[in-house]
Amino acid sequence: MWQAPPAPAAFETEWLPVLDMPAPGPQNRLTVLFRVILLIPQFVVVWVLSVVAFFVAVLGWFGALVLGRLPVFAADYLSSYVPYETRVNTYLLLTHDRYPPFAFRTPEYPVRVELRPGGELNRLAVFFRLVLAIPAMIVQSLLYAGWWTVALISWLVVLVLGRMPQPLFEATAAILRYRMRYMAYFLMLTAAYPKRLFGDEPGSVPGGPVSATRPLVLGGGGRGLLIAFLILGLLSSVAGSVTSSFTDDDNDDNPAERVTAPLHPGPLLPGRPAPGPRAAAR
Repeated sequence: MWQAPPAPAAFETEWLPVLDMPAPGPQNRLTVLFRVILLIPQFVVVWVLSVVAFFVAVLGWFGALVLGRLPVFAADYLSSYVPYETRVNTYLLLTHDRYPPFAFRTPEYPVRVELRPGGELNRLAVFFRLVLAIPAMIVQSLLYAGWWTVALISWLVVLVLGRMPQPLFEATAAILRYRMRYMAYFLMLTAAYPKRLFGDEPGSVPGGPVSATRPLVLGGGGRGLLIAFLILGLLSSVAGSVTSSFTDDDNDDNPAERVTAPLHPGPLLPGRPAPGPRAAAR
């Protein structure tokens, strides 16, 4: 008897690093009130880890050029650093009320990052990684700048309601996920360029949702807030450029004022730039 040929396998889409977060729930208003102060120890830890990450990434870049993949030592450290920074940022941006632990391995923590380092990398893409990452760097910088422009309003909303509204959660989660994917790409933990800023399609995860952000499906309110953050970030950047153009002449006689701090990719606070890890002098 004739039998139909087996159905072709489903088309495999490019795998992207995943951010799993819990749905927005009740938060302790006292911890919301003092959120930034509570995170001061974490800011110190993340800064120290980011300095180490800079040197590891530089060594890993040379190794990836030779091997065509990230060396094991670099993959191990950087794949622990990126989730750590992400956990601190999710707490800082008021998406939940669980204080991030001072540990790389946190199986019980509700915020998780799934990375798959160690895959083959295109040596040409590795060589030009800094240049290739510039568009994603600009996008995530504008998003964070826009979020912090209205951070006081968001903070007051969460403080009064005792929880983060769903549209704000969706937009904030999208920013955090894009930032994480940008860091993973920049640090050569993945060959996949950061994408899907405006969320995933419903049902894109086989077997149903795994977390509130897998898949990350944005409603109209969440998408509207993301667009607003981008516009606000752009306006903030333009305003900052205009202001700096008037102050540069005053700083020319003091070179010390023109040197930026070494490698500090996150957490991202108001008043500090949001590019990728680097040490630079303007």
